[in-house]
Amino acid sequence: MPFLTQLTAALFLSTAVFPVLAGQAGSVSWATATKGGGFQLFGSNLAEVINTTDDRLDVQTQATRGSRQNLALLESGEVDVGQVEGNAARVALDGVGRPAADLKVISVMYPNPGTFVVRADSEFRSLADLKGEPIAFGTKASGLRILVNDVLDGLGLQPDKDFQQIILEKAADGPTLVIDGAAAALWGAGIGWPGFVKVADSEAGGRFIPPTEEQIEKILAKHPHLKRMSIPAGTYRGQTETIDSIGLWSLVLVRPDLDDETAYRLARAIHNGNEALVQRLPQGRYTTSRNTVENVSAGQLHPGDTFSTVLRDVV
Repeated sequence: MPFLTQLTAALFLSTAVFPVLAGQAGSVSWATATKGGGFQLFGSNLAEVINTTDDRLDVQTQATRGSRQNLALLESGEVDVGQVEGNAARVALDGVGRPAADLKVISVMYPNPGTFVVRADSEFRSLADLKGEPIAFGTKASGLRILVNDVLDGLGLQPDKDFQQIILEKAADGPTLVIDGAAAALWGAGIGWPGFVKVADSEAGGRFIPPTEEQIEKILAKHPHLKRMSIPAGTYRGQTETIDSIGLWSLVLVRPDLDDETAYRLARAIHNGNEALVQRLPQGRYTTSRNTVENVSAGQLHPGDTFSTVLRDVV
């Protein structure tokens, strides 16, 4: 039986595990990130899909400063769900330089291959060309800054010493700085990332500067937790070739004491609503149950979530 047919059947059969009073909706607080960024766009669309797919859920998104704040809000129980960039999630879940966070995953979002973007008419062609130049590296609480720190560290570079580092107040400011010429480049990551879209769609257009193959090998040698991943050709206007880079999957995390029924319903709605999400956002094609179980260890999935058990049984 095809994977999706198996999974859909299993999901519907397992709904009896959690009896819910008819007409009673569960309110879910969902932390995204700053307005104008990829997380805010993704989260608002996914929340609408979830609410349409399961009328017993009422997901309400809230803008935040980004992944680091979302982790703090989740750990303190101030929000139910939070979107977290893969490197920030790894630091928290694995306890890198801090106590391990008691948080669980209900879904992957999409892969986050990192790259710089410059105006297409600029003279910059390589990472070496960008040294000493003003670069927009993201907002203070963005997980993308953890990624770029690892990328540059693997090459013996630092954002604040080898570049004129610009920390953004909000993500939407980054592409404007590049378009207006106030910044030589913008660092970002992801498929359909709004900052890249805005630069690529501008009158000047955009050109991407990812690490070279040799640089990727050096970065992975020092930071093996990163993964090779690519931005497919045609993702952004004027991008005629695949962009090979490195990064991690961004995740949807939940607070440690989120009840089993809510976790189950959220995961099921994300699965059943995937087609609707893809119609809204092309990057939604990555937000699948298969990608979740293939890229998240079983121990990091919500423990009381029957959905995770069903996934492991059918994939």
